[in-house]
Amino acid sequence: MLKKMFIAVGRYILFLKMVFRRPDRWRIFWRQFINEADKLIISSVLLVGVISLFIGGVLVIQTASNLENPLIDKMYVGYMVRESLILEFCSTMIALILAGKMGSNIASEIGSMRITEQIDAMDMMGVNSAGFLVLPKIVASTLLSPLLMLLSLALGVLGGYLVVEFTQIIPTASYITGIKAFYNGFYVWYSCFKMSLFCFMIASIAAYNGYYAKGGSLGVGKSSTQAIVTTSILILLADLIVTQLMLY
Repeated sequence: MLKKMFIAVGRYILFLKMVFRRPDRWRIFWRQFINEADKLIISSVLLVGVISLFIGGVLVIQTASNLENPLIDKMYVGYMVRESLILEFCSTMIALILAGKMGSNIASEIGSMRITEQIDAMDMMGVNSAGFLVLPKIVASTLLSPLLMLLSLALGVLGGYLVVEFTQIIPTASYITGIKAFYNGFYVWYSCFKMSLFCFMIASIAAYNGYYAKGGSLGVGKSSTQAIVTTSILILLADLIVTQLMLY
């Protein structure tokens, strides 16, 4: 098993070397970049938005129910909701959700092209198929994913505000004060960096699995599943490492 893991890592590195070659035609690259941004990022806005709204509300209810001590200021509910959203949910949890959506999309698309021999045809024509197909996906996912993180943060805070406003579980003014209290801008940059890193991993690992798919339609499904599982595990491992390096 250890041997297979080292072989897979080596093939992945060589795959990235092919992907990051200079594009032959920049005009085609930017056209594909826009298409991939729409397909991978913009199409995820609704999913991310709905989940973030509900999670923000849930975090307010859970936090308020655990801070019933009258000696603890209710503004700490807003503070803890904001910190939970910034530090973990809006980057790591959203990335795990996107691993299923984006990862399966990329792996199945490229895997289908592999088993129908479209990639082989590109290689025969002298086209760098890895760079042509995968580079726009990786660049779009890596550069634009922090926008999803910021959207998730804004909607998570809004979801918490709506719950507070309609249920009066805590005073609205206390929630707003907590959202503003002890703000550390570095945490937002830290979360944006994690989101970019995680989406780079999602796009590249899913593309790698799809690019080397084999065994017909069953193989495409297997490569998609493997991409999601591998990416999810590596996101959690990377989260631990990046948090240790950047926060301590």
